[in-house]
Amino acid sequence: MAGAPFVIVMNDDGTYYLQVEPTPDALTALAVRGVVFWAQKAIERRGVFHLALSGGSTPKALYQRLADQPYVHQLPWERVHLWWGDERVVSSDHPDSNYKLAYDALICKVPIPPHNVHRVRTELGASEAAAQYEAEITANVIGFPLPAFDLILLGMGDDGHTASLFPDTPALEAHDRLVVSQFVPKLNAQRITFTAPLINAADTVFFLVSGSGKAEMLRRVLLGDYRPHELPVQLIAPTRGKLFWMVDAAAAAQVAAEAGYPAQDFIYRRT
Repeated sequence: MAGAPFVIVMNDDGTYYLQVEPTPDALTALAVRGVVFWAQKAIERRGVFHLALSGGSTPKALYQRLADQPYVHQLPWERVHLWWGDERVVSSDHPDSNYKLAYDALICKVPIPPHNVHRVRTELGASEAAAQYEAEITANVIGFPLPAFDLILLGMGDDGHTASLFPDTPALEAHDRLVVSQFVPKLNAQRITFTAPLINAADTVFFLVSGSGKAEMLRRVLLGDYRPHELPVQLIAPTRGKLFWMVDAAAAAQVAAEAGYPAQDFIYRRT
C-alpha cells in the first residue's frame, strides 16, 4: 500500500467515498478534521450540531484528539449535542459503557453544557430506555420524514456488525423504529441501537476502520455479495446524505492498493 492518502468515489452520485490513510494516527487526524468541518457547517446552517458517537478504540483516539489543542477551541460547544448510536445495557460508570468511554476521553474535558449530552438511560431497562431515547431524538433532532443527524460515527466489527446491528438479529428488520433494544446471543447481552433507517437518514456518516484484522471483512462488505443479514454493515447507505469510509492502509489492503477503482465494482455501485 502506498504511503500517501487517497480517495475513491464509490457511487455515481459522488456522495460515497473510501478514504485511505497510511497509518492509524493519520486516520484519526483525518476523522477529527472531518468532525470539526461538518460541525462548523451544521452550526453555520442551523445553529446546532447533532453528533452521534460510537464506542471502540478508534473513536476513542478521535475523542481524545478532539478534546485537545487546537480542535477543542474550534467548536462552540454550547451548540454541540452528543448522542450515542448504540449502548450496552450497563450502568453509566461501567467500564463497558460507551457513554463512559466518551465521557472520560472527551466530555469531561470540554465546555459542553450537561443538557447537551444525551445519554441512553440504561437504568430504565433495555426496552424502556430504547423507547425513551427514540422519543428524545424525535423531540430534538429535526428531519423529515425521519430525524436527520448531522453526523453519525460508526465502526465495523470483524463479524460485519455496526452500531449494535448484529448478524441475523431482530433489529435488522426494524423498519418503523428509530431505536430498538435486543438480546444478542453471541454476546449473551442486551444492546440498544439506532436502526438502519435512522442511520441512513443522517446528513453524513463516517465509518472508522483500522487494522489488518478488518481487511478481510472490509473486502467482503465492499466487494462481496449483498448479504445484509449476514453483514449488517451493508445496510448503511444514506438516502440523501454522504458516506465516508475512513480506513487505514492495513484495513484497506484487500480493497484498494492504489488510488483507483478495484477490479470489481463496489457493492454500492451495484445497488
